[in-house]
Amino acid sequence: MGETIFLAGATGAIGTRLVPMLVEAGFTVYGTTRKPERENSLRQAGATPVIVDVFNSQALAETLRQTRPRIVIHQLTDLPFGLDPAQMEAGRIRNAHLREVGTKNLVDAAVAAGAERMISQSIAWAYQPGATPISEETPLQDSATAIRTLEALTLQTPKIAGTVLRYGLLYGPGTGLDAPTGPITLHVDEAARATLLAAETAAAGIFNIVDDGGPISNAKAKSVLA
Repeated sequence: MGETIFLAGATGAIGTRLVPMLVEAGFTVYGTTRKPERENSLRQAGATPVIVDVFNSQALAETLRQTRPRIVIHQLTDLPFGLDPAQMEAGRIRNAHLREVGTKNLVDAAVAAGAERMISQSIAWAYQPGATPISEETPLQDSATAIRTLEALTLQTPKIAGTVLRYGLLYGPGTGLDAPTGPITLHVDEAARATLLAAETAAAGIFNIVDDGGPISNAKAKSVLA
């Protein structure tokens, strides 16, 4: 392929699995981290490490300007490891701020740098309850304001094509969960693989990325991201 990807959140649970997949597929990958001690692991995986904080909009914009990616992938989250209940209240507040402010900074920087595509992580368990199987057209819960903001920024920003991947609750290496928990789940390797397919197929829009057999339909993703 030879195309350049800027992967925000390259050392997270999905990012760690995604980097080698992207490199093997022929992409040139710039992967972000806020921690210098993680630079070496990114290099070993084949990515060029970039130390930047998504809340520093000026530094982020300059980084995107220098790397000039065609595709920007947003895999940033700020939730406690394993979704530790004792830390979740504070984690939800941080994560909502990241989805709103961090996403805007990332999208703005991507557009300014001339990126053509934006692929963003979302969640598949924010739908309003109703008849199953639930599809991408099912309305989100009224309380899902940060998710709506993230998705709108990804899908509705002029000059950039957006893709939203609504993942199930992740399990597997690096997630803190060894096995599926609940009805809406997804192995972290499948999340990474779906993200790779989204980058390769240039598919725009919203896709449910979930394990088979639950209340959420993944038929659209299976049809398009193949």
